[in-house]
Amino acid sequence: MSFQSLKMANWLNYKRLTAFLLLFLLSFAYSLDQAKCVTWGFYGHKRINRIAIFTLPPELFGFYKEHIEFLTEHAVDPDKRRYAMDGEAQCHYIDLDRYYTQGEDPFSTIPRKWVEAVAKYSEDTLQKHGIVPWHINVMKMRLQKAFEANNVDLILKYSADIGHYIGDAHVPLHTTANYNGQLTGQKGIHGLWESRLVEINADDYNYFVGKAKYIDRVLDCAWDAVKASHLALDSVLRFEKELTEEFSANHKYSYEQRGNAVVSTYSHEFSQAYHNRLNGMVERRMRTAIITVGSIWFTAWVDAGQPDLSRLQNTPPSAELLEEMKALDARFHAGCHSGRICE
Repeated sequence: MSFQSLKMANWLNYKRLTAFLLLFLLSFAYSLDQAKCVTWGFYGHKRINRIAIFTLPPELFGFYKEHIEFLTEHAVDPDKRRYAMDGEAQCHYIDLDRYYTQGEDPFSTIPRKWVEAVAKYSEDTLQKHGIVPWHINVMKMRLQKAFEANNVDLILKYSADIGHYIGDAHVPLHTTANYNGQLTGQKGIHGLWESRLVEINADDYNYFVGKAKYIDRVLDCAWDAVKASHLALDSVLRFEKELTEEFSANHKYSYEQRGNAVVSTYSHEFSQAYHNRLNGMVERRMRTAIITVGSIWFTAWVDAGQPDLSRLQNTPPSAELLEEMKALDARFHAGCHSGRICE
């Protein structure tokens, strides 16, 4: 081969390698961006709702167990609505760091009561930075009203939904404007913490969380969940950054088959190192979410006067509710296929 031919061959190989690396980086960036689409991952949310049923006393257990598949499957409906309805996204988080500067205590700064918070910041500001603790309280009241009306459709819908929002409040990255590490050069950490680690380790978690208990002040309970999550945020970010310095890029990331697609994701080795460094944090937050979901279901029922749910058993969701859920699913998957959102 002549020198000119060898030079041309090397140039073509260089172009091919460059193109491959570009495609890799684009596909990886895309897959990490998709981490913003779901919280706890669909897998985690479904598991939280499903196991919460087993925390309930006999007066609720029969009804909830009968509808376990509905409550499991529709635990992810709020995430689907985020991309189909205005006003939904802010119900999943609260950016506490928008309200305080370094060294200040956000929990002394932000009023817990909605009316007082609106008076201090304005409703537009609260909506802009997320309202999850307040929304959990609203959803509890809606569920209570559904129990009072013996409305099977609304009991099921609100029970599934409130489980989702409570799960979100237990995720540290749902308490910060830096929700996906985009402000600290850690883009993708959202999906790593709440999806990847759960998918790999969830079968080894201890789900014996005890029995649901009555909660005197649901709003305070929601704020306590947010506070515990936010206090864990520093470790979530710091440990990932420390491990990134210890792992080379080709060991931090890997390709995996997901359905019909091959996607780039955090390697099993890196994910497990991060999970170990967190020392049980993900399991603890999931366990606390589960018992809180069961307890707020129970509290709504008690505050509704403890209606006899045995009279509602053998009553399936209405055709109207199922059609509503079907339409939501269709809108969500249409967004997935358009590339705007993902599952």
